[in-house]
Amino acid sequence: MNNQTPKIYLLLITIFLLCAAPVFSQEEPVDIEALKKQAPKVFIDCGMCDIDYIRTEITFVNYVRDRKEAHIHILITTLRTGSGGREYTISFIGQHDFQNINDTHKYFSNKTDTEDEIREGLTKALKIGLMSYVAKSPIASRIKISYKDIEKPTIKTDKWNYWVFSISSSGRLSGEKSHKSRSLRGSFSASRITPDLKITMSLSANQNRDDFTIGDESIESTTENTNFSGLFVKSLNEHWSVGAFVRAASSTYENIQFSIIPAPAVEYNLFPYSQSTRRQLRFLYRVGFHSIRYREETIYEKTSENLLHEALSVTFDIKEKWGSISTSLSGSHYFHNFQKNRLTLFSIINLRLLKGLNFFAFGGGSRIRDLLGLVKGEATFEEVLLRRKQLETGYDYFFSVGFSFTFGSIYTNVVNPRFGSSGHGGISIILD
Repeated sequence: MNNQTPKIYLLLITIFLLCAAPVFSQEEPVDIEALKKQAPKVFIDCGMCDIDYIRTEITFVNYVRDRKEAHIHILITTLRTGSGGREYTISFIGQHDFQNINDTHKYFSNKTDTEDEIREGLTKALKIGLMSYVAKSPIASRIKISYKDIEKPTIKTDKWNYWVFSISSSGRLSGEKSHKSRSLRGSFSASRITPDLKITMSLSANQNRDDFTIGDESIESTTENTNFSGLFVKSLNEHWSVGAFVRAASSTYENIQFSIIPAPAVEYNLFPYSQSTRRQLRFLYRVGFHSIRYREETIYEKTSENLLHEALSVTFDIKEKWGSISTSLSGSHYFHNFQKNRLTLFSIINLRLLKGLNFFAFGGGSRIRDLLGLVKGEATFEEVLLRRKQLETGYDYFFSVGFSFTFGSIYTNVVNPRFGSSGHGGISIILD
């Protein structure tokens, strides 16, 4: 054995160790699918959200179609903001392993935001809110948190002083051989909303014309309406508010040449206004002066009159993980004749009765005794058929009821947009 042999052995051992080191040091591979099966189950309770987009962007949870299977029930409710955007209240309600672990986040959109900007901002708020739950699950080991530093914003003054204005107009034209229809609409609104003061004003006008051809006979039907409404509200505390309504109108259908109704009002909310996205029980009372000038003489032989009236309404709204209920009952009468009154009820109910079984119902009706503007004389056949004039009635109503039952796999993680999206994503155009 020569002197070079030990050096050769040493070189071979070194090469072996260098080649084997990555194998010995390699970590045990992570089974992502097994890890994801242990991720929190989420049920998103939101009728206006782009669920497909949320599923695509938030992949570290499991989505289920039944709230009782979920570890986290996410209830999203909205309110209109003073700028014309929306305030999204995101309530995270813990269940099962996360029982009694609840949280609330808010997201605000602007009126000028696109649908893509809104869904992106809402999804970001959802990600932040989910972190406190994901941190308690095994999949937290795969979460990476980063912080993007930004420059300190400069303080800007609002040159509009919280005022928001909106102008819109539209036209429509349709037709076939025996029928042609056209309409023109326009509106203007202005509002200034702060925590202590709410001012809203809106003006709208529309004209509709239909031309029918039946054999050699032609029938023309035209209706015109103009409406102005204003509201002034002063917040007193978390339960009381005072203010005033004002409404001016002109309508060919209601036989109104011009009417104006100023009405001071007071409102009490049993629940604090800060909880209004989840629950409300409001009592609203108003008393007003009604000045009317009619287009044609009424059945009471009036061409104009000035009247006092009062109204009381009770509204109850509640949104919980088991569903939602919204109902309103209102009554009003004129002081010159208490028999000239109206009672109106409106309700919407949406309940999750059992696993996968949902029930909904909505409807309303009115007991009507206050139609003062009915035109004297008989209405023509065309006026009745085309609803060009208001007719005498003692009531009106509508009602709808239904249910749905879903069964099968509890998971809804997969998004497949081919041949159209099954959720709220994609693009759709509806011509009404």
